[in-house]
Amino acid sequence: MSNIVDPLVGQIAARIRTERERRRWTLAQLANASGVSQAMISRIERAESSPTAVVLGKLSAAFRLSVASLLALAEGAQEDTEGGQGVRRPADTPEWRDPATGYRRRQITGPHFPAEIAEIRLPAGARVPYPAATFAFVRQVVWVLDGRLTFHDGDTVHELTAGDSLELGEPAERVFANTTDTECRYAVVLTRVITP
Repeated sequence: MSNIVDPLVGQIAARIRTERERRRWTLAQLANASGVSQAMISRIERAESSPTAVVLGKLSAAFRLSVASLLALAEGAQEDTEGGQGVRRPADTPEWRDPATGYRRRQITGPHFPAEIAEIRLPAGARVPYPAATFAFVRQVVWVLDGRLTFHDGDTVHELTAGDSLELGEPAERVFANTTDTECRYAVVLTRVITP
């Protein structure tokens, strides 16, 4: 049974609008900074359209936030009364699904934990590109848990299998691709190096 939550689209919409307004940007300014059309941003902010992973990557880069941060903030995840040390069950953690590729992302850590950890499920044949700006201001590790991931790091291609990990360097255009006929599951671990 899937725990994909439709209200997450509305929460993402509200978070994007809040981040834009916090910076006192117009739709045109965010469109210019992100490369996403004003019309698309407007539809996303009104929860009329669910953003794809690529669009989320572009918007998060414009805000100088990681995709994980943008989604964690959208989920409104709160630390529990024990300071975030409680058990987080998969059923209690919303999973975001990219409407274009079927890519699924579940945030493992809460917004106040010093590292962001997300579990990703990349369907067979899926390909998710991100601009270099998505990786600015962060240090990141990709760790393949199951399956095979073809990872494009700029001009370099890495074939990663279960157990392999890759620490990313300077920001570059990157593509997460599953060229197999079975799902790939991997974890992304990141820390911020600069606060926006």
